[in-house]
Amino acid sequence: MSPPSPVKALDGGWGWIIVVVSFMAQFLAYGSPQSVGVLYPEWLDAFQEGKGLTAWVGSLVSGVGLIASPICSACVVNFGARPVTIFSGVMVAGGLMLSAFAPNVQFLIFSYGIVVGLGCGLVYAATVTITCQYFDKRRGLALGIVTTGTSVGGFLYATGQNELIELFGLEGCLLIIGAISLNVIACAGPMRPLHLPGYYLKQKAEYEKADLELLSSQSEKLSATKDSINVTPGTAEKLATANDQVITVETKESLTYQKSFFSSLALVKIIKKKQKSYSKYFHATAEFLHDRVFVSLCVTLFLFSLGAFPPVLFMEDVAQSEGLIDGISVVPLVSIVAITTGLGKLVLGVLADIRWINSLYLYAFTVVGTGVALLIIPVTKTYLGLQLLSAVVGFFSGNWAITPYVTTKVVGIESLTQAYGILMFFGGFGIMLGPPVVGWFYDWTQSYDLAFYFSGSCVLVGGISLFLTALPCWNKNNKDNPRPEIEYTSSCDKVASVA
Repeated sequence: MSPPSPVKALDGGWGWIIVVVSFMAQFLAYGSPQSVGVLYPEWLDAFQEGKGLTAWVGSLVSGVGLIASPICSACVVNFGARPVTIFSGVMVAGGLMLSAFAPNVQFLIFSYGIVVGLGCGLVYAATVTITCQYFDKRRGLALGIVTTGTSVGGFLYATGQNELIELFGLEGCLLIIGAISLNVIACAGPMRPLHLPGYYLKQKAEYEKADLELLSSQSEKLSATKDSINVTPGTAEKLATANDQVITVETKESLTYQKSFFSSLALVKIIKKKQKSYSKYFHATAEFLHDRVFVSLCVTLFLFSLGAFPPVLFMEDVAQSEGLIDGISVVPLVSIVAITTGLGKLVLGVLADIRWINSLYLYAFTVVGTGVALLIIPVTKTYLGLQLLSAVVGFFSGNWAITPYVTTKVVGIESLTQAYGILMFFGGFGIMLGPPVVGWFYDWTQSYDLAFYFSGSCVLVGGISLFLTALPCWNKNNKDNPRPEIEYTSSCDKVASVA
């Protein structure tokens, strides 16, 4: 999607400033959405709506950014990381401040779920892209530090929002958090691009091409007019004046005709080119869907997102509903999930780099572990037990960090961008549906037990199915055409598009 960078990645120097501001941008943007479980009970009390309807707020703020990731990436590629980060800061801050004045849940779904969710998606795409441009050999370390900002933000914002709600109420909390999020705009300042974005390059090329065509057309018309007129010494001045008028009139008419003709021709070429690219894209997508392991991975990610995300939103409400705690703890369960997720990203990322560990089996193991933990939650009758299970779910949820590794092993590095986009669509769709489904189960049964049994079963089925489909016994018929070994290399363009 993006033009190749003529500037070599720096791997240090100003790149570490980029890492710091990108970390802060994700920290400021994702802090409230990652700890939305703290706000969820307050919204239930304020609007007195069902848990299923109110859960759409938390599900959309996380799912919209994933589903719209191709659009967010295209914005960064065409306009650059700095303008997109500025615009995303306005969206996140504006959405949070609008949510303070929400008269009902439907307005909250738009202001917090959609506006803030799209802003977070833009922040993620911009920060990952600019980090990839500045790092090559240390890109994995840089991306690991940057993406940990979401987990650290969720951990600190959960406690901070509790204190703000106690001091200023729900409306005051959202206004203050929105004002703090405006600092995302300041984080965009140091994001100095290494090369011009695609939009500016295209505009520059179009202007240069138009100037060349205009000069060429005028020179040809001038030479042809001069050859067709016989100049005598006595009428030189008159012929010169007439010649200029003829050239001016005919050049304008010719340019108008040529402009309309070439515009129509260019439009036809663009349509054919787009049609060819879209047909090629759908053909490649169809090839992916013929891959047994990739289809299983899509289903597993959907089921994992459907079942594993609701605990982040509902865990605090579970503890209050069961009477395990009065009010909210100093270190909420949402904070435990957030900090253990950051730890899981780092640990699972290191394990995936070990050559004798199969990243696909490692991913399946984390999914199965999450499913077992979810099934144990309904039978847990102590707050300490919920804290331990929250830590387990959070740690295994760090498998999002190794999803690109798993995708690369299944489809290869050349197809990573397109395949990862398909996976993120399934993941975002699952995140959007998970909390409302769990909320509807509670509205139906007035208990979270059946909801968490459903969530745990979905996640467990997904993990077991991925493990079974990845077994080498299925490949006995493909010995003549084995899958080539994948080198875990990376390029700025591919990772930027994946973001």
